[in-house]
Amino acid sequence: MDRSDSAAATRADPEADVRPSVSQKLFYSLGQVAQTGGFDTAIAFVFFYYTAVLGLSGVLVGAALAVGLALDALVDPLVGSWSDNLKSRLGRRLPLMMVAIPLITVSIALLFAPPPHLRQGLLFGWLTVTSVATRGFISLFNVPYIALGAEMATGYAERTSVVVYRSVAGVASGAAITAVGFSVFFAHGGLQRPDGYPGFGLTVAAILFVCMSTCCLGLARYAASLPQPERTPEPIWRRMPTELSEIFANRSFRLLFLSAVITYVAQGLNATLNSHAFVFVWRLKSEDIQFITYAFLVGILLGVSAAPVIQRRLEKRNVVLLGLSLLIANWLVVQGSWLLGLYMPTGQAAILPMQINSFVAGIGIGFVSIAYPSMMADAADEHEHLFGRRREGLYFAGLGFANKAATGVGVLLAGVALDLIRFPKDIGHQVGALLPYEVQVRLVLVWGPLAAVIAVISMLIFVSYGITRARHDEIASELRRKRALAPGATAEAPAEAPAG
Repeated sequence: MDRSDSAAATRADPEADVRPSVSQKLFYSLGQVAQTGGFDTAIAFVFFYYTAVLGLSGVLVGAALAVGLALDALVDPLVGSWSDNLKSRLGRRLPLMMVAIPLITVSIALLFAPPPHLRQGLLFGWLTVTSVATRGFISLFNVPYIALGAEMATGYAERTSVVVYRSVAGVASGAAITAVGFSVFFAHGGLQRPDGYPGFGLTVAAILFVCMSTCCLGLARYAASLPQPERTPEPIWRRMPTELSEIFANRSFRLLFLSAVITYVAQGLNATLNSHAFVFVWRLKSEDIQFITYAFLVGILLGVSAAPVIQRRLEKRNVVLLGLSLLIANWLVVQGSWLLGLYMPTGQAAILPMQINSFVAGIGIGFVSIAYPSMMADAADEHEHLFGRRREGLYFAGLGFANKAATGVGVLLAGVALDLIRFPKDIGHQVGALLPYEVQVRLVLVWGPLAAVIAVISMLIFVSYGITRARHDEIASELRRKRALAPGATAEAPAEAPAG
């Protein structure tokens, strides 16, 4: 049997596992560019651009970028429920993804091209509107995209394989966009060059458009073959409260969601201040920063590649805890040595230690980025087992919301911190300017130790997560048994929730 027909075969045989082909996983992986390339990598430049180059208050920049987080609290579950219940000739995920492509392209380009000479109030308004639009449109693409990945594979190990393909594509897109930024648009004059940002934004938008379009076109036939739900008679605004209360009734989802939110907030706080720390504390040239980013991306690639191997020996929960431990070490060792005056390299001497530090952080992020989505898919299986309904869209809406907290609450904390530590607003225009030592100390404290404390809280929450390999095998076996007994039933057939 052609592996491209595996999803259709599974509908006829509930015992069969869904196993996408290599080409299908490759096409699928390109969709990750929207999140990793556009949202994580490209938007990381925005904070420095608006604070250090355009001189907008850190609190205003943080607030503008965080406003979208409140919108996500509404948009993500709506998109998740919409895609869970959508029925079309292209399947239930692809139509929303295709609508989002041109909207993401335009909003990313505008985010990097504010009209010149805007006053602070108008500049804040431009940043707020364009960042909210970008965040919302990426949600429209990314929530059904991640849910589609959970549907593409049903096995405990095969799901991890799908996530690995997606993560590798994300690392590659992050490296490409970083190279384009530092080697082309900021090669002369560095990050403090204001005229480089609009062209950079247009280039990123074009890369995203090509990758997302290729993803959707390549998966059109496969996505259409996946099982679709019966139409839900109730309108979305009526069923949403019930659906949300239902997913939060699952303890596994609650623990995953809370841990992911806190982890990504810590990561977002640290990542948002990377450029400030590299330029004003370690005194690195902008063209050298890209090599630190490459070390980070290589670390992610290693972590992503090693995570499936490690998961054969360890539970997924322990993989997350190991990843968080590496992140915490990354945020404490070098920063602590600097704060104690034991190791304070600057310029060229700081490149190698920063590369090593970022490489270790990348491995930790790689572990977490593989384990979290794979565990969320397992929790969605548990949800069907408990409640008789598939809710991948809402489950991955929760994970997507947690991820974007990295550029929401994390960015807001970074913006507030810059104002609290009295970071000079005009220093970005002065190439080679020295930041007062006391301000450097406060910046390092926020950049490293504060992020580490937040990550420790996530670890404490996550310790009690309970879906082990054995537990998932039991759930999968019971779901196959139910489908075999009722081959004509859909995953959306109502069932009574368990007592308690």
